Amino acid sequence: MIYEYFLVFLGAAIPWFEIALVIPLGIVWGLSPLWVMVLAFVGNMVTVLALIIGFDRFQLWYTKRQQAKGKATSKKSERAKRIWNKYGLPGLAMLGPILIGTHIAAFIGMTLGATKKNTTVWLTISIAVWTLAFGILTALGFDFFTA
Repeated sequence: MIYEYFLVFLGAAIPWFEIALVIPLGIVWGLSPLWVMVLAFVGNMVTVLALIIGFDRFQLWYTKRQQAKGKATSKKSERAKRIWNKYGLPGLAMLGPILIGTHIAAFIGMTLGATKKNTTVWLTISIAVWTLAFGILTALGFDFFTA
């Protein structure tokens, strides 16, 4: 049973899985909604904080990787830039988990000039809000359909 909670933590830490997928799956599997939400939040935050702290090195690696692949900007990057131009860092952070992912939101925000402190604050707020939303709505919906 403990390994299932570890999988929730790990899944939330992996970009593209993140909280939007992991929380509903964990709750539907029959795990405790509280522990699923806590572990998903912590798992997602650990890797987002690692990205923010190591942004300079990550940006250099990512740029080299994209150039080596011969890739231009992606659709997700373009979407993130449109969000940034319209709503700034708060909008990018709040919409990131459902549109582009928290890791990409952090990377794009910092690439576009946000400070590490502001990025950390806004993404922590965003991940907490979306964790609660996904967790509560899934738990209530799951209870509704099983009752």
